[in-house]
Amino acid sequence: MTDFHLRAESTREGPFSLCVTPQRAGWEWSALRALTLAPGQRVSFATGDEEMIVLPLTGACIVECEGRHHELHGRRDVFTEVSDFVYVPRDAELTLHSKEGGRFALPSARCSRRLPVRYVAAESVPVELRGAGSCSRQVNNFATPGVFECDKLIACEVLTPAGNWSSYPPHKHDECREGETQLEEIYYYEVRGGMAYQRVYGTESRPIDVLAEVRSGDVVLIPHGWHGPSMAVPGYDLYYLNVMAGPGERAWRICDDPAHGWIRSTWTDQPIDPRLPMAHPRVAANRRKA
Repeated sequence: MTDFHLRAESTREGPFSLCVTPQRAGWEWSALRALTLAPGQRVSFATGDEEMIVLPLTGACIVECEGRHHELHGRRDVFTEVSDFVYVPRDAELTLHSKEGGRFALPSARCSRRLPVRYVAAESVPVELRGAGSCSRQVNNFATPGVFECDKLIACEVLTPAGNWSSYPPHKHDECREGETQLEEIYYYEVRGGMAYQRVYGTESRPIDVLAEVRSGDVVLIPHGWHGPSMAVPGYDLYYLNVMAGPGERAWRICDDPAHGWIRSTWTDQPIDPRLPMAHPRVAANRRKA
């Protein structure tokens, strides 16, 4: 299980407090780094063959890339606000600096197509309230297909109120076939005050077995298999950042575990958890049960 559950700070490399490259994960496409900037600190690096998003977790920063300066207003924390972000293409040099300091996630993916640098305001991030009852959660679809153009990268944020289950029913996306796309996935967690749990399990032909107690800064790698639930234990709200990429079409098509897919049908007559939305954008959330 230690190959798939990476503790906070265990992958520190250079300026990055978290550094999960495709090589480190043992796969081909998905990557995630995190950078903590002290007040006034500047850090420069290259994207190489990866497209990348600069996403504030806490704090604000300036992103300098290709002769342009993009000011990210950021947020106080992931549980109270939706953030703006900047997309940076492959084969680019960028510099991040922050007047007051902060923490910044850098989800990325190996790709071949080079797209332009773009800034997206927080108000433009679609917010979805998914599920119902104890399966209610909030999804910030900042870089999902049909919302924001990337070559390979798919990324979103999920907030789950204390006591609720998300990434449920268990699902997978590890085959290129009708109704499913092949995507490697990284889960990065923040927990408000305590711990949460993540389950991943496979098939007889492709086994994987993870039941991890996760805390802020931890990562779980999902190369294949059914994943879910992500469990927010009573008393502690859960945030996770999903980073996905794969060899085929950039699409999020999933297959529910047949043993548990019926759970979706129970949402019809249940209300969405009134604690949602947790992180507030400046536009109304789409209250969809999906």
